[in-house]
Amino acid sequence: MGTKGRQIVGMDINELLEMLNKAFADEWLAYYQYWLGAKIVKGPMKDAVASELLIHATEELNHANLLAMRIIQLGGTPLISPDKWLDNSHCGYDAPTNPFVKEILGQNIKGEQCAIDVYQKLLKIVRDVDPVTYNMVLTILQDEVEHEEDLQSLDEDLESLMMRQG
Repeated sequence: MGTKGRQIVGMDINELLEMLNKAFADEWLAYYQYWLGAKIVKGPMKDAVASELLIHATEELNHANLLAMRIIQLGGTPLISPDKWLDNSHCGYDAPTNPFVKEILGQNIKGEQCAIDVYQKLLKIVRDVDPVTYNMVLTILQDEVEHEEDLQSLDEDLESLMMRQG
């Protein structure tokens, strides 16, 4: 933990660590939701959707890594037990009980929209008090916005395909 690195944070470090750990929990749950969805998805365009979900899963895992490193830099400890992820999550976990492609896309769009809200709020909180966390959160937020757009585009393509077949 860097002493000067902690000193530049103009807010309660423990409060920030709690927020970062909640985001960390969200990212692990998002990773698992994407990864599992890619494995079980069924229906039209399933290969394209599965491929996109696996790309997103990798990016969510990278977000968890960024958050873990920032938590450690600030002298904290990332949530060390997966059973704490649901308890600390903002966005929760939508079990893919229905593997139909439209359902899987809908669940993940909802997850991305929640993540966008979470990171937008976090961005406002750290904007003037922690430039390092701000830049990290901005990077993650950009990815989440791109994920929502990717998933909504696939959903629109699926709708068009289903209407033509209907």
